[in-house]
Amino acid sequence: MTQTLTYTTKGEYQYPDLTLPEQTEEMPLGKYGLMHKKYLKQSKPATYNRLLLSGKLTAHLVEIDRQATEMVSSLTAQMARSEGVTESMKATDQMLWVQSMNNIRQRAEEIATRQLIYN
Repeated sequence: MTQTLTYTTKGEYQYPDLTLPEQTEEMPLGKYGLMHKKYLKQSKPATYNRLLLSGKLTAHLVEIDRQATEMVSSLTAQMARSEGVTESMKATDQMLWVQSMNNIRQRAEEIATRQLIYN
């Protein structure tokens, strides 16, 4: 599918008539989508601009956000099981449970950000 480029003349100059593709709906971005957007803008501006100009940036960021959220949730559950952090621990020693879950969640987020956000 080829598109013809049209021009508008203003004075002695011709300017291309450029428009972005229509976005069907506004999709909210979560924490990981916003982190990836910032990373693309700062570290990979060519990729950011290509996605932006093709109208695929928002969909890409939403997908990255979804994948990262699922990965963090899955890793957190797996690590909690393997380290013996259970609901019974929550009932008997709540502070230890909170400390353990915070530590597990932090490690899971670090893995997800390295693999999906900053890659």
